Amino acid sequence: GGMVTVSVGRERVQYLNADGKLITESLRDYTRINLKRQYDSLDKFLQAWNDADRKAALIEELERQGVLIEALADEVGKDLDPFDLLLHVAYDQPPLTRRERASRVKKRNVFTQYGPMARQVIEALLDKYADEGITTLEASNVLTLPPVNQLGLPVELVRAFGGRPQYLSALQTLERELYADTRPSAPGSGSGPSAAPF
Repeated sequence: GGMVTVSVGRERVQYLNADGKLITESLRDYTRINLKRQYDSLDKFLQAWNDADRKAALIEELERQGVLIEALADEVGKDLDPFDLLLHVAYDQPPLTRRERASRVKKRNVFTQYGPMARQVIEALLDKYADEGITTLEASNVLTLPPVNQLGLPVELVRAFGGRPQYLSALQTLERELYADTRPSAPGSGSGPSAAPF
């Protein structure tokens, strides 16, 4: 079908369906339907999210498919990552705020192999994520933004990791850790609730 004109009001969406009838739906239902059209199970969504090298690209793609993340954040919670908004609204999962995700990573001591400077950069990146979210964390200019830029020039910060490839790899680890508690369930493990340690 052609482009659907969608108008988003407070907590509801109006659009013309294929027969030209005006449909009004709650923003949550509209999001759920559009997301599940692509990812009919939680596992498929988790797989896609975890596999995406750039979450920002996946988020843009979802918005093109009618998953209205911005509007949803306004309604459900601005302190939630797009990931948690969608988990919560489409798959009824309890959401974590960005701040909660960031502080879990800080507690995990994942980055012990890095020197003090690199670890400070990672802390600052986690704070940036907690404030602004995953797309800012992935932006190529993130090292030039406060609070990260207070630690030194981008070139110095990258050197603290041993070079650009090592910095990018640390950034990928950081992203993996942010969403570490939401791995797709292993094939064959049945769809029962997994025993989470917390």
